Amino acid sequence: MTHEVFLTDDALRDLEEIDDYIAAADSPQKAEYVIGKIEEAFLSLSDMPARGSYPGELLKLGIKEYREVFFKPYRIIYRVQTDKVYVYLIVDGRRDMQTLLSRRLLGV
Repeated sequence: MTHEVFLTDDALRDLEEIDDYIAAADSPQKAEYVIGKIEEAFLSLSDMPARGSYPGELLKLGIKEYREVFFKPYRIIYRVQTDKVYVYLIVDGRRDMQTLLSRRLLGV
């Protein structure tokens, strides 16, 4: 079964921020490459969305609603709901993930 993949407004904003940062810090070509690879990673979820692992920070809290795939160092956090995949975060995994996940997914 093929799933539709959707990006939340937050995930779209994450992509724009990553693109802007890499374009300024390195080059627009490098930013285009990285964004392309991130897009490949989340679009591939349409075929096998359950293949992602549970984010460790959420698993410690007993939360198994979200999964993640990577284009290192970027983590793509998503949720599968019937035949749809919703991408919630696309972030550099070197950030304070516990705080970020709590704020963005749990509203804490």
